[in-house]
Amino acid sequence: MGQGVMVINEKVKEASSFIQDLVREIEKVIVGQKYLIDRLLVGLLANGHVLLEGVPGLAKTLSVKTLSDTVKTKFQRIQFTPDLLPADLIGTLIYEPDKGTFTTKKGPIFANIILADEINRAPAKVQSALLEAMQERQVTIGDETFPLDKPFLVLATQNPIEQEGTYPLPEAQVDRFMLKLKIDYPTKAEEREIMDRMAFTDKQISAQPVISPEQILETRKIVDEIYIDDKVKDYIIDLVFATRTPDEYNLDLKRYIEYGASPRATIYLTLASKAYAFTQGRGYVTPQDVKSIGMDVLRHRVIITYEAEAEDLTSEDVVQRIFDEVEVP
Repeated sequence: MGQGVMVINEKVKEASSFIQDLVREIEKVIVGQKYLIDRLLVGLLANGHVLLEGVPGLAKTLSVKTLSDTVKTKFQRIQFTPDLLPADLIGTLIYEPDKGTFTTKKGPIFANIILADEINRAPAKVQSALLEAMQERQVTIGDETFPLDKPFLVLATQNPIEQEGTYPLPEAQVDRFMLKLKIDYPTKAEEREIMDRMAFTDKQISAQPVISPEQILETRKIVDEIYIDDKVKDYIIDLVFATRTPDEYNLDLKRYIEYGASPRATIYLTLASKAYAFTQGRGYVTPQDVKSIGMDVLRHRVIITYEAEAEDLTSEDVVQRIFDEVEVP
């Protein structure tokens, strides 16, 4: 087994060389936001959708657009608004009177990278239209089902729920996002660099393509090969089960948790940990990889009770307690 780990480790070191080129290209446009860039790459490599939450003006949309510029693929931005209809997203059937038949008009969802901008400004019926595309990677229009091209990735931005004109996303849809990222303000030094770089009336900075869709698909095969020891697998299971039955792990959290994380969390935490290890140039997953990426996988999957809200606790507080107290292998 040790020999196998060494082989995959060398393969990862060689295959992950493009990561630095990708990050360098993105950083031509984006100042700081290392956490955001790292997690977008994890989503890209682990075949997982990413939800970015933060107040307006933190370069969420620009980051997604810049990432798409570095990939030689079809990109589509969809601006979510309160009057958006499901047909505006997935397409519809159009009747042709001269032929007496219906033809299919495909919507903007038929692309490789989708930027769902301000996703929580559209009502629930539009959100539900995304469910099939995000999980099954296919779209049904009328009685015909169309597979979506690979890779297919939804990178969505949303404003905090307290913002004017927003709708909470349905739990079923939020659960389909592998990662939910909380984007914060830049540091003072970063903001000064943003000022020096961006405060011009007409200055366009763009990133150049670095990787092709075929390379992404090949890289994902290598990510699948990354080694996870049985003890680390058990650690992932323990973390997820601690959100459901905290008493079994001597955690006084049961009264704060309405619903724990689903089996999808186990799958996504495993995949995201592998992809994170790949971005670090390693062919094996450590418990620290799981802890590093774990909050982004679990924060939107643990539903807290009214009692937790009354005590000013968030799902992040609960998940952090679990990471702090569940035994690490």
